[in-house]
Amino acid sequence: MRDTIVIVGAGLAGSEAAWQAAQRGVRVILYEMRPLKMTAAHKTDLCAELVCSNSLKSNDPTTAHGMLKEELRRLGSLIMEAADATAVPAGQALAVDREQFAGRVTEALTRHPNIELRREEVTQIPDSGPAIIASGPLTSQPLARALFRITGSEYMFFYDAISPIVDADSINRDKVFVASRYDKGDAAYINCPMTEEEYEAFYEALISAEQTLHADYDPNELFEGCLPIEIIARRGKETMAHGPLKPVGLVDPRTGEMPYAVVQLRPENQELTMYNLVGFQTSLTWGEQRRVFRMIPGLERAEFLRYGAVHRNTYVNAPSLLAPTNQLRGRDDLFLAGQLTGVEGYVESTASGWLAGVNAVRLLRGEQLLVFPRETMLGALMYYITTADADNFQPMNANFGLLPPLDSGGRKIPKRERKALYSKRGLKTLAAFIEAKNIAVVATHACEPS
Repeated sequence: MRDTIVIVGAGLAGSEAAWQAAQRGVRVILYEMRPLKMTAAHKTDLCAELVCSNSLKSNDPTTAHGMLKEELRRLGSLIMEAADATAVPAGQALAVDREQFAGRVTEALTRHPNIELRREEVTQIPDSGPAIIASGPLTSQPLARALFRITGSEYMFFYDAISPIVDADSINRDKVFVASRYDKGDAAYINCPMTEEEYEAFYEALISAEQTLHADYDPNELFEGCLPIEIIARRGKETMAHGPLKPVGLVDPRTGEMPYAVVQLRPENQELTMYNLVGFQTSLTWGEQRRVFRMIPGLERAEFLRYGAVHRNTYVNAPSLLAPTNQLRGRDDLFLAGQLTGVEGYVESTASGWLAGVNAVRLLRGEQLLVFPRETMLGALMYYITTADADNFQPMNANFGLLPPLDSGGRKIPKRERKALYSKRGLKTLAAFIEAKNIAVVATHACEPS
């Protein structure tokens, strides 16, 4: 076994894994094929580039995603440091300036004395480890075939979707209002209110719009948490109004009333020059995106800085292949991390990378590998993806349904109180686990400008 850890892929998971291993004194060779070979979704050569939304979802620790973020902060996550340092206004959500975020992560990794970043495509699985494959949902075909050969298992796939981004100066401010739902957090979202008539016209245009020629997906293969807006619309006329266009918690200050439907725009950068259409992942042609989305009040003359798109993602059948330590069953020195394992989401991928990086170091040093308690969100997520029904396995986000039930003493706990108790229990369990396992928290001001 070598004294170096090889990591393939410098996305969120690979970047986090590399940082954790390097900070623990281990030499890391981090491979990233960009810019020599790009993917269908990436635009830069930066490590930890965000290719979909710039939002890492809720920052409130009494939500599932907020709880996982807080766990990662307490575990010394590089990705969380970078996200906090480059945050843009987004109400209770943690959204980042994607270029500054990826730039800070890249700088931290490239200046670390224990990390060697190699710009090469890896097409074969390393013969010996420890090695971590964190090549992401857009794993290149040669490497995917190598994974297929070593696992002997059939890969599954689903399609992920990207929302459009519009130029802030092209938004008609006379027709929109700025607010966060229920007035929670900063008033960061631009809200485009729709009347019933406007909503119905938009719905009819959307369901009849032309899709791109490569949008050949089976709707049953789509991840429910990231459905294209046209797929949601085709499930029924009112589906959007109860989903991404729901107006609940938003009152138009000009009328004092809740609109029939609302399209929310979230800032993409700290300068507030770009806005993302929240929940508007789409496979429509670019021309149809311009035509249909400009029917949204306030976007009549919208300038699209990035169009929506759909791309295929690859992930493994984790219940059949992985241990809760992120090791490949049958080959203990090989770890998988990130969305390749079947976790879905930026923060979930980061958590998976943290675990793989730390466990690879512990394996190298002959120490007991970490399996987090199920009361923690990280532990619950890893438990789920490695024990779920293999015949019906699909990617999973962080959510409270993954956690063991609370000891309620027989009383019915209100939903809001229940979430707070889940978070309190999980963070208390995490603190005890960190102490019991002597886990070093090693990320300290890694993302300050040099």
